[in-house]
Amino acid sequence: MTIVLDGVGAGELPDAARYGDRGASTLSNTARAVGGLRLPTLQALGLGGVAPIRGVEPAVRPSASFGRMAALSPGKDSTTGHWELMGCALREPFPVYPDGFPPDIVAAFEKRVGRAVLGNRAASGTAIIEELGAEHLRTGRPIVYTSADSVFQIAAHEAAVPVRELYRMCRTARSVLVPPHHVARVIARPFTGSPGAFVRTKRRRDFSLPPPGPTLLDDLAEAGGRVATVGKIHDLFARRGIARIVRAGGNEAAMRGADRVLREGDPFSLLFVNLVDFDMIWGHRRDPGSFARGLERFDGWLARFMALLPPGALLAVTSDHGCDPTMPGSDHTREYSPILAAIAGSGRAGVPLGARDTLADLAATLAEWFGLPPRTGKSFLAALE
Repeated sequence: MTIVLDGVGAGELPDAARYGDRGASTLSNTARAVGGLRLPTLQALGLGGVAPIRGVEPAVRPSASFGRMAALSPGKDSTTGHWELMGCALREPFPVYPDGFPPDIVAAFEKRVGRAVLGNRAASGTAIIEELGAEHLRTGRPIVYTSADSVFQIAAHEAAVPVRELYRMCRTARSVLVPPHHVARVIARPFTGSPGAFVRTKRRRDFSLPPPGPTLLDDLAEAGGRVATVGKIHDLFARRGIARIVRAGGNEAAMRGADRVLREGDPFSLLFVNLVDFDMIWGHRRDPGSFARGLERFDGWLARFMALLPPGALLAVTSDHGCDPTMPGSDHTREYSPILAAIAGSGRAGVPLGARDTLADLAATLAEWFGLPPRTGKSFLAALE
């Protein structure tokens, strides 16, 4: 079982200043902003040994091995983070567009969808929807925007552009965005409401490039294994190597989905879960209070989820990047990912895993667990057994 807390970073990476993220530390800064966190389950697993977190002291005898992993891939987005977690690290960054997309790209998109666009600049999603939403409702023109990440985002009110039509526009954009403009993700951002009270809905969908090389999911599927995913993971991997998809629009739905997969007795090899609200809602909107409450809600659920795990199951809790809600701006932050890993029912005390060189160490560990040859990274399975 691998659970990704999307955007829950564990301290700035050595190159964080290059990304404007000096001082970023999602867990530490969130805890400080709210006067401390109460995370008894994660504390018992060893989270207090990963980073200094007010209210989460290091466990005397942690039940999981603990550490943090660096991202080798350039950038700080969900796609590259998840790919590297599964053993596919990038060497070159995806293109980004701080000044908006080139005119020829926008013109090609407009011609194919039959509508002119609004926006075409880097912006906060909630801010640009509030700014241009009324005009969008009057004209039906989709709102196109980007961020510091490699994304082409299309926002549309569900009353002006049906969600299926928005998804069609995203597929069209995906076909237009070819090298050298191969952005990592095209994202559908449906919303509802009225001017002054627009609300993004849970029907977001990501249209990602497929990984450029094999991942652990591919290797596991080829070996006859079965991967079940919960949340947006199937989008990030373009569905490759995945046998069962459980859609989930947010943390609560993802936690219910993971519970359901376990209770149904689905014969999966790997259950891969993403909890998106830390990133999509609380991190980007710079809301440390809600971020903290989300962590505490996850902590309570995790205790119940762990009780469902069969003895001998390997559990890993990690993240794909940071999204520090106390930092300026609204973008992801370049941080280490925490890693907590244990074998259910082993009763063995965890040990420090240290600062790992790559997120792909998780893929190497899982590969060894499944008896597959690792493609990259260094396994830490021996520390768990």
